[in-house]
Amino acid sequence: MRRVIISGGGTGGHIYPAITIAEAIKEKEPTEILYVGSKTGLENTLIPKQGYDFVTLDVRGLERRLSVRNLVTAGKTAASLFQAERIIRRFKPHVVIGTGGFVCGPVLMAAALSGIPTMIQEQNVIPGVTNTILAKVVNKIALGYEEAAERFKQKNKLVFTGNPVRQDIMTVSRQEGLAFLGFDPQKFTLVIAGGSRGARSINTAMLTVHKYFKDADDIQILHITGDHEYDRVMKQLDGVNGQGFYGKGSRIVPYSHHMPSVLAAADLVVYRAGAVGLAELAARGIPSILVPYPYAAEDHQRYNAQAFVMNGAARMILDKLLTGSDLLDEIIYLKENRPLLQRMATASLAMGRSDAAAVIADIALDLAKKSKYAKKEG
Repeated sequence: MRRVIISGGGTGGHIYPAITIAEAIKEKEPTEILYVGSKTGLENTLIPKQGYDFVTLDVRGLERRLSVRNLVTAGKTAASLFQAERIIRRFKPHVVIGTGGFVCGPVLMAAALSGIPTMIQEQNVIPGVTNTILAKVVNKIALGYEEAAERFKQKNKLVFTGNPVRQDIMTVSRQEGLAFLGFDPQKFTLVIAGGSRGARSINTAMLTVHKYFKDADDIQILHITGDHEYDRVMKQLDGVNGQGFYGKGSRIVPYSHHMPSVLAAADLVVYRAGAVGLAELAARGIPSILVPYPYAAEDHQRYNAQAFVMNGAARMILDKLLTGSDLLDEIIYLKENRPLLQRMATASLAMGRSDAAAVIADIALDLAKKSKYAKKEG
């Protein structure tokens, strides 16, 4: 049986691709998977729920300035390298995969120093700090965007795979999605989501949109505000009922645990530009209006969004320029221009790689065959 270590954490953008890759590997052959995360990241709650063996390292990210905290962090990072080496020696992995986040730094570095085959998966157009460093020592680099290739010097290691997308995103039909939401198949469906915590700028702009379409008969809107923003939005819209319905066609909810059904129903979405969300849009061929999160590391969401805009799959409004009237104008323009919307949908689908997880799994398992442990075990 293959043994694989996967490491990545801090945010869902690193964790969900890791889970999807793990599932793809298990589908191809029996595999024992160990997930290595940090003690403070979101992976602490997500990974155990998936049923994977899970261990942690005491490590955290560096600030971008000289500080006492950075000195402490540097010491913990050095110690975590020894922790990671002990984990590797005990587990004897055939391959080690990193999906980003500071925790995978010591794990993949220790694996590389131990002669274990390694690979990283970079989700964004602008690589993260950890993956940029690890690129020097790993065997393969799986790219979510072709545009990211110019950011890496190690051209012989690069493979464009696309970003992995969970299978349930692609298996729900439009009819099933509309039925799940209780929406009318004859109406234009607009979906808005700004992440689990919500995007205040998008939510504020949507107040204008909801009021404009309050009495419209040809559009239905699902607005997912995020848990932390829901009460604020509800207080600013008069006439919302207890189930979150506003006017003839708007429904406002704090969160959805059924995004495959939600996306299946969408004709157009308003989104941030995180790599995982964009990969899901592309897998389904959904046109979008993107409002990149302005404080993402290295401004990577703006570069992600630009890739979609340049390919004709999306339109973009910068967060600092976002107003309710501008967002409303974009929505009306696309809603009334169906040929353009269809071209955007086609362009979005062309950017998707529904087989990304399977391709990454194949690369990982091919590397695993070259492991010193695989050779010893015959």
